[in-house]
Amino acid sequence: MAASSRSQVLSLYRLLIKESKKFPSYNYRTYALRRVRDSFKENGAMEDPKAIEELLNKGRESLAVIRRQVSIGHLYSAQKIVVEDRGGQKAF
Repeated sequence: MAASSRSQVLSLYRLLIKESKKFPSYNYRTYALRRVRDSFKENGAMEDPKAIEELLNKGRESLAVIRRQVSIGHLYSAQKIVVEDRGGQKAF
């Protein structure tokens, strides 16, 4: 993988993780984080520049979707569930 595409992939990964952590819902947040990590692990050995570019474009589209969904999620408040952190105290 060329240095420029490697930096693009790492940058996209960081952005996807950062945006996924903004989901107000615990379930959506953990699902999005798991999907991002699994997708990048699955395609980590990719060598074909054309395939890498296609995956980068797909990742950018996913980033846009995540950003929209996070915005929508913040419009509607929801109570925290048991496994979430409550005011600095861990539930477990």
